[in-house]
Amino acid sequence: MSNIIDSSQNEGRIFDLPAKIWKNQKVWLAAGAIILTLGIFDSTQAIETSKFTVDAVMHVAPYLLMSIAIAAWASATGADNLIASAFKGSPFLMIILGAIAGGLSPFCSCGVIPLIAALLSMGVPLYAVMAFWLASPIMDPSMFVLTSGVLGFEFAVGKTIAAIGIGTFGGLVVQLLSASGALSDPLRDGVGNGGCGGSKVRAPKEVVWSFWKDSERVKKFSKTAISTTMFLAQWLTLAFILESLMLAWIPAETVTSTLGGEGLMPILIATLVGVPAYLNGYAALPLVGGLIEQGMASGAGMAFLVAGGVTSIPAAMAVWALARPKVFAIYIGLSLSGAFMTGLLFQLWKMI
Repeated sequence: MSNIIDSSQNEGRIFDLPAKIWKNQKVWLAAGAIILTLGIFDSTQAIETSKFTVDAVMHVAPYLLMSIAIAAWASATGADNLIASAFKGSPFLMIILGAIAGGLSPFCSCGVIPLIAALLSMGVPLYAVMAFWLASPIMDPSMFVLTSGVLGFEFAVGKTIAAIGIGTFGGLVVQLLSASGALSDPLRDGVGNGGCGGSKVRAPKEVVWSFWKDSERVKKFSKTAISTTMFLAQWLTLAFILESLMLAWIPAETVTSTLGGEGLMPILIATLVGVPAYLNGYAALPLVGGLIEQGMASGAGMAFLVAGGVTSIPAAMAVWALARPKVFAIYIGLSLSGAFMTGLLFQLWKMI
């Protein structure tokens, strides 16, 4: 600070400080402003929203910490180079493997974000990452068991096939778009580099598994873990605040009446409504089960679960914070189109 004050050539930096502080803290400030406003006009809702946000963050914390630790460990040891080198070969094979890995991974749509950033910064092609990215939030082992128990084994298998199918479809689309160079530098500034469709995976370097014996690598581990945690914490906090208000102000009866009925239109509506009305993977299952019992078509229920899982408010905001707008738009477009087609195909299967 003294250098800034003493050096006349750095006077301009003094005026830049408020802008930098605002840029780094604007998400926290927005979240705080919402809670403060609620406290003034509706103190009960402010308490409920705060409690909901804390509970939601605690729920995803294990998955977030696991993925952050893996990303930081890979960076500190140099294992990220080995991981990246594994993505050499046929693009189609990479897309298939990415989709299958995403369908089997235990990470939620928010918890997978650190891994996505790490993979892209390693130089893994965006089409392979996108396949994993789209498939991961739709299905995981625990979700398969719960879905089987609540909605039936057939529904669980269908959702698993949907996860791999949408991941594969999305990866192929991104590969075609990447061929023109339209998707270079998919990450926002300050998040990472690399990972565009035509980029080359970095050459593997020496891996130091016992990274804790090297002070520089320990610093790298800590820096990666802390920066990633702070980055995600602010966006997820704001996202869960908004989700809480949505649940409080949009009656469940409205969702039920909107998603009722059969035919093509309910599937389309379920796809679109799934974005704002989705609670979380576990809470959405009994909701859909109840709607199906009230007459909603199975295809609409499938579309709701798939669209909501990939594009729920917390997941969408995490993607928006990580990726450039064009990548975000492609992610949302692939999610919604894939959810609609999944719902339609599942409905046709049920009619056979």
